[in-house]
Amino acid sequence: MTAQIINGKEIASKKRLEIAEEVENLKSQGVTPGLAVILVGNNHASRTYVTSKEKACKELGMYSLLIEMQEEVSEEELLAKIAELNVAPEIHGILVQLPLPKHIDEKKVIESISPLKDVDGFHPINIGRMMTGQNAFLPCTPYGIMVLLEETGISISGKHVVVVGRSNIVGKPVGQLFLNQHATVTYCHSKTKDLMFHTKHADILVAAVGIPNFIKAEHVKDGAVVIDVGINRNESGKLCGDVAFDEVSMKAGYITPVPKGVGPMTITMLMYNTLKSAAESLDLN
Repeated sequence: MTAQIINGKEIASKKRLEIAEEVENLKSQGVTPGLAVILVGNNHASRTYVTSKEKACKELGMYSLLIEMQEEVSEEELLAKIAELNVAPEIHGILVQLPLPKHIDEKKVIESISPLKDVDGFHPINIGRMMTGQNAFLPCTPYGIMVLLEETGISISGKHVVVVGRSNIVGKPVGQLFLNQHATVTYCHSKTKDLMFHTKHADILVAAVGIPNFIKAEHVKDGAVVIDVGINRNESGKLCGDVAFDEVSMKAGYITPVPKGVGPMTITMLMYNTLKSAAESLDLN
């Protein structure tokens, strides 16, 4: 068996065409979706992500505002800038690029963003709404995973989903989104005993641990759907995921590659959330 590749780049391109069309529709009603990104310091990876977000905004016809702050900026200054953006009518989404310097409380920063502009989907109010199945901004990577499966035609209801990893950004929320779609969900993590017992029973296996090639063929049930969230560098410096792709792809039914799998969906869903916020602001006026 050779797994069918779930091409995230192709699916993201399709979704972006749909988003661009909706952006033009909103513009015709006098609203241009606007995303503000705050970058603190000069972390190379963070700057790369921010540049990708700016590029996506431009391609989709959205307004993009980049606010750069020095590494030494005080927490009070950062919170004051967020407070300004919370009431700025041209801004519909606010994103503070993580990680932040150690002297700034990330939790406090996330909670200071208006839930109505929290397009990252990290605010406790949006997380609570997601947990209870209400209208919410969903975290972008988990949301992107759900769209990948939907676009590929993979049903979720009644399936056994095993999530390896329990981060607040991916592991926990993606499990909840599967649960909201009537899957049975098992979370595995560093304290889980007999990991392979759980993963081998997964109809859908999500790997989000940040360890190169951690999931091997022996972890996977024949024909399973394998979603690789990891973005790592192996010993030779080559980009790779949390899944040993070559061997697992010979056993799985579907698999996401790294790159061109989950990655392209993250920024795409950020753009979708910004569009959604702009559309909802129109309804409020």
